[in-house]
Amino acid sequence: MRNILIIGAGRSASSLIQYLLTKSDAEKLHLTIGDLSLELAQRKTNNHPNATAIQLDITNESQRQSEIQKADIVISMLPAHMHIEVAKDCIIFKKHMVTASYVSDAMQGLDAAAKENNLIFMNEIGLDPGIDHMSAMKVIDEIRDKGGKMILFESFCGGLVAPESDNNLWNYKFTWAPRNVVLAGQGGAAKFIQEGKYKYIPYHKLFRRTEFLMVEGYGKFEGYANRDSLKYRSVYGLDDALTLYRGTIRRVGFSKAWNMFVQLGMTDDSYTMENSETMSFREFANSFLPYHPTDSVEIKMRLALNIEQDDIMWDKLLELDLFNANKIVGLKNATPAQILERILNDSWTLQPNDKDMIVMYHKFGYELNGKQHQIDSKMVCIGDDQTYTAMAKTVGLPVAMATLQILNGNIKTPGVQLPIKEEVYLPILKELEEYGVIFKETEMPYIGYNPDKLVVAV
Repeated sequence: MRNILIIGAGRSASSLIQYLLTKSDAEKLHLTIGDLSLELAQRKTNNHPNATAIQLDITNESQRQSEIQKADIVISMLPAHMHIEVAKDCIIFKKHMVTASYVSDAMQGLDAAAKENNLIFMNEIGLDPGIDHMSAMKVIDEIRDKGGKMILFESFCGGLVAPESDNNLWNYKFTWAPRNVVLAGQGGAAKFIQEGKYKYIPYHKLFRRTEFLMVEGYGKFEGYANRDSLKYRSVYGLDDALTLYRGTIRRVGFSKAWNMFVQLGMTDDSYTMENSETMSFREFANSFLPYHPTDSVEIKMRLALNIEQDDIMWDKLLELDLFNANKIVGLKNATPAQILERILNDSWTLQPNDKDMIVMYHKFGYELNGKQHQIDSKMVCIGDDQTYTAMAKTVGLPVAMATLQILNGNIKTPGVQLPIKEEVYLPILKELEEYGVIFKETEMPYIGYNPDKLVVAV
C-alpha cells in the first residue's frame, strides 16, 4: 500500500478524502489523516479500512517528521503560513508535496532543493488558485497553438449560495473561511490593466467599482477587483496583453451593501476594541457612530450612511440583527473585523440542507490572421450538502487528483510549481468533468473591455 499523509482535516478536506478513499482499493492507497482534533480526523475517515486518523500537532517536530518519513506523498491542507515547515521536512525525507495555497516566497526558495532531489511540490491546485489556472491555460495554450496572440484576459470566481438555498437579502452565505471574506480586498490597492492603461482601486473604493457578468441559467452577477491582477502576467505569458483583470464574483447588490461596513470601519483588523467580550451587537454598531444625546443608534446609522427610508440597504442591516441589544459579542480583545465576522456568522452560516455554488468566468480576447476574436468560458458547480460543498469539491478534488497523478508518475516535472503545464491540467480538467466541474466555452464577437468603443480610453 502507498501511504498518503493528509495534514489538516478541515472543511476543504471532505471531498479530497472521499475521492482518495473511493480510489484506495484499486490504487492501493492508505490514508493517514492528521489533525490537531483527533475527533475531526476520525470523522473524515468514516471508519474506512484504508484510513487511519491521528492527532497531529504540526509544531511537534519529532511527530511531524516521523509521519512525513512514513509517507509516500504529503498533502498539506494547513493554513498557508504553516506549509513551510512541512515542505522543509519533505526535502529532508525526499517526499513529494501537494498544497492548494499560493506559492509563498519561502516555498519558492525551496525550488532548487526540490529539483535537486527530483521532488514535485505542486501548489495552487485548489479552486482559486487552481482550477482557474488550469482552465485558463488550457484555452490560452489552444489559442497560441493555432497562432493567436492574446490581447485580453479577464477572470472571475466566487463562492456563493445555490439558488435553492438563497433565502437572505444579501444573496450570500459563508462557503469558505469567513475571516477571508471580512478581510477581502485589504492590504493594498487593487491593480490591473485595461486597454493598455494601468488602473488602481484603493480599498475604500473597491466595492463601488464593479463589473457585471451574465451566466446563462443563473442570471446576473457582479465582480470586484482582486488585489493584484498582474501577479500572473508573466506566469501566463500575458506580458503583452492589453487587458488583464481578475475579480471576485458576488450577486448584484452585495458589494454596495458590503461597502457600508467598509465606510463605517467595521472591517478594520488593526486594533482591538475595549470591552468586546461583554459588548452587545447594538453597542458595536454604535461604536462607529457620533455621540448624540437624543438620536437613536438607528437614526445615527441612517444619517452616517445616507440611507433613505425605502432603501433596501436598511433591510439588509436589520436582517443581520445588528441593532440587537441582547446579543453579546463574547470575544475577548477582538478587532472590529473579528466582531463583524461573529455577527455575520449568525446569519450567513450554511444550514445542514443548504447548498453552495461556485461560479467561474473567463474571458479571452485574441488576434488571429488580422482579426480579433473572443472566447467566454463559464463554469457553475453546485454542492451536495453542508459537508460535501461545491467549495470542498472544487478545492479538494484537484488536490486529490494531482496527488494520484504524481504518485502514478504521470506528472514528472520536478520543482516548486503551479498547475500550468499540459501534463498537469489536461488529465485533471478531464477527470473533473465527471464530478460536475464543466467549462462551457463559447466563441463570441470581440468587444474588448470597452464595448461601446465610442470614446478613446484615458
